[in-house]
Parts: sequence; C-alpha cells; structure tokens
Amino acid sequence: MFLPQGPKTPPLVQLLQWIANPFALMESCAQRYGDWFTLKVGLNYRPLVYVSSPQLLQEILTNDHYKQFDAPGEINGIFAPLLGDFGVIMQSGDRHRRQRQLMVPPFHGDRMKAYGEIITEIAKQVTSQWNPNQPFSVRDSMQAISFNVILQAVFGLREGERYRQIEKLLYNMLELTNSPLKASLLFFPFLQRDLGAWSPWGNFLRQKQQLDRLLHAEIEARRANPDPGRTDILSLLMAARDEAGEPMKDEELRDELMTLLVAGHETTATALTWALYWIHKLPEVRQKLLAELDILGDTPDQNAIVRLPYLNAICSETLRIYPVGMLTFPRVVRSPVTLLGQQLEPGTVLVGSIYLAHQRQDLYPEPKQFKPERFLERQFSPYEYLPFGGGVRRCIGAAFALFEMKLVLATILSNLELSLANNRPVHPVRRGLVSAPTKVEMVMTGRRIEGDKRDKGEGGDKGDKEAIPATSY
Repeated sequence: MFLPQGPKTPPLVQLLQWIANPFALMESCAQRYGDWFTLKVGLNYRPLVYVSSPQLLQEILTNDHYKQFDAPGEINGIFAPLLGDFGVIMQSGDRHRRQRQLMVPPFHGDRMKAYGEIITEIAKQVTSQWNPNQPFSVRDSMQAISFNVILQAVFGLREGERYRQIEKLLYNMLELTNSPLKASLLFFPFLQRDLGAWSPWGNFLRQKQQLDRLLHAEIEARRANPDPGRTDILSLLMAARDEAGEPMKDEELRDELMTLLVAGHETTATALTWALYWIHKLPEVRQKLLAELDILGDTPDQNAIVRLPYLNAICSETLRIYPVGMLTFPRVVRSPVTLLGQQLEPGTVLVGSIYLAHQRQDLYPEPKQFKPERFLERQFSPYEYLPFGGGVRRCIGAAFALFEMKLVLATILSNLELSLANNRPVHPVRRGLVSAPTKVEMVMTGRRIEGDKRDKGEGGDKGDKEAIPATSY
C-alpha cells in the first residue's frame, strides 16, 4: 500500500515529538517531504498522511461524505475521555448528520446575536477587576470571559452553586491536560489507569464524574420544569427535533454540552489571548484598530462592530498565524483514489495540516509575520484558510466564536489602555489537544478617553491618546 514519505525514526519517537513540539515536527517534515508526508503518531501508531496544499485539501474536504472519503467519528477516539461517546464529534454517517442538524440553528442568525449583550457585559465585568499598573495573565482573564459566556449563553446559568461547581470542575479537568507532559495521558491509553484519587487519571475521572452529575442534574431540572421562553442553547437543543420528530437523549445532550464547554471556551480564550498580544506587540496595528473603533462612537451597535473590516482582518490573521486547532479531523479513504499521481488504498487515513496550510509562503508571504492587511488585500478560499476545519466536520460554532472575539476585543480596546508587561518572546505550545501561546502578561495603564471627545478637543488635544485613571465601567 502506497504511503507518502515520512521520517524513518521509530513510531514512539515520532509520537513523543508530536506531543512535545508539533509545530517543529510539521515544519521539518514539510521542508523535507513537501505537500504531504506520513507520520506514525496516531493511536497505536497508526500512520497518518498529513496534507497541506489547497488542491489536496479541496479534493479531500469536498468528497468526505459517502464519496471517496469518510469522516468517521470512531477515529476521533482521543477526544472521548474529555467529551464522551455520544457527541457530534464521535458520530458517523447519518447519526453525525442528524446531530449537526440539531446543533446548528442556535449558532446562527438572530439567535446568536441575541447573546451579544451577554458577551459585552461579561467582558466589562472581568476587565473591571484589573488593577491599574498591576500585571495580569491575559489567558486567565480571557478564559474567565469565554467560560462565563459559555455558561450564560449555553446553559443560561448566571449564578448559583451549580454554576460555581461546573466552573471549578471544568477548569480543573482542563488543567490536568494543559501541558505536553500532562497531555500524554490522552495519547497513551496504557497511562489511563485509575490508581486512586491521587493518580493523574484517577483524579481526572473523579472530576469528570462530578461534572457529569452536575450536567445531568441540570438536564433533569430543565425536563421537569420546561420554560418555552428560555433562549439559551441548552433549552433550544432540548426543544429541537430531528426529521423523525425525536429529541436528543440525555447522554447526547450531556456530551454536546461537554463539547461546547471544552471547545467553546478553551479555543476562544486562546484566540483572544493571541489577538491582544499581537495588537499590543505591533503599535501600528493597535493604532489602526483604535481609529476604526473610534468612528463608531461611545455606544456602537454590535452589528456595526462585527462588520468592521480591520477588526475582522485582525481576527482572521490571529487564527491564521497560529491556529488553535492544528489539524482537520481525520478522513479515511473509502475507495481507491489517486492523489498527486499516486493511488491511495481504502483505509488510508489523511489529516489536513491547518498550521502548514496557513504557513505557506506562496499564499502568505512572510508567514511568521502578523499582517492583518493580508485579509484586506485578497480573499482566501476555504482550502487556503481553514481555522475551523472544513467539509462535513467544519466547526459548528465558528460564527459564534468570531462574533465573540470581535465583541470582546472591541469592548476592551475601546475602553482601556493596555501594554505588554514585558518583552519576553511568546510562541505557540501544545495545550492538551490544541495549541496556545506561552504566558502573556499585560498591564492596564488607564482608561481611554472616548474618541468623539478627543476629536472635539474635550479632555485633551485632538487625537491625543492619553489615559485617565481606570475605573470600573
């Protein structure tokens, strides 16, 4: 059976390299082998063919449902310990299509935009706790924002003991896999042994069991006291019916909630952290963004914020340069197919390298440089730019994530003056099954004077960027 070339090192060595520094491994392979190569880093060292050219990605992602390629859920088993067995990620074929049809409506149109006020208010609440001239962890703050958005928008929970317990348990679970060493628990099944509450996997399982009980308790409470007036995503999912008129079962709801909790806040927090870093690392980027935001006045409409071209370009470039999800979900060859003049046999597993596609010199000159202007100068195809994956496995919450990013950034940048706390280099590292920046610390130096006042000369010279002492807003 044909497989593209790849490293000759033992599979265990490849897997350890993939866990420790996936970016370096992918880049070295791309330099040596080109647009596709084989790594033995799957569970049980199953060979995975990594592809990065837009042509290959288009061929795979447009034929991934009952055609030349499958996108089976069972191959995503590495996510099962975190997300469960019944969520959309783990489903295949008709069941996968059913789950997506039930999941998509709450994340689009007016329903999604109804969460705009929640997002803005939470961003203000969290950032009001920043003390002037005191360094703070950007990721911790962005995680607090995104987590509270998820709990309020998805669960409709704003306070109470269940809210606090869910927050604490989920945070603890994610921290158990937040480094390459800890993430090894997910890559090596033989490490997944319950040796008691003090063992890593035993601790993880106990946290998960407690969280499961809380999620099921919330579902049971909603079923016992249905409220058709609720607009949170959990209520909408419970009310949804498939083509046969059937609702989601409790275990399906539980796993979809876990998927939204983990994927919906961890990834957005990472993207926001990167965005704030780049905006304040590059003064010209910040100045252009502030000028664009100031045009909207003191109380900008959320629809106007979402349409801002430079803000959109910043978000797009943030998700390009170091995408949170490094790979697409795997596709499996269904029937013999010819790619790049070579025939691949059924059973061959392919993954799209989102990271390598976004680092292509032919698409993105100086790819390591943060240049939002790329997205103002040209339009990229879904196979050149795919931060949310593609095909039948494209992220359901993509529109919601971008919406949240834009509102949070606009809220923070319009009101507060920030600066990086130090000049330490920041680079991407593995965080569980995704990527994240190394530690980013910032300082809040004051509160911005509203753009319309500056232009009128009230409170400072025209165009002056001075800050006044920060207060809660």
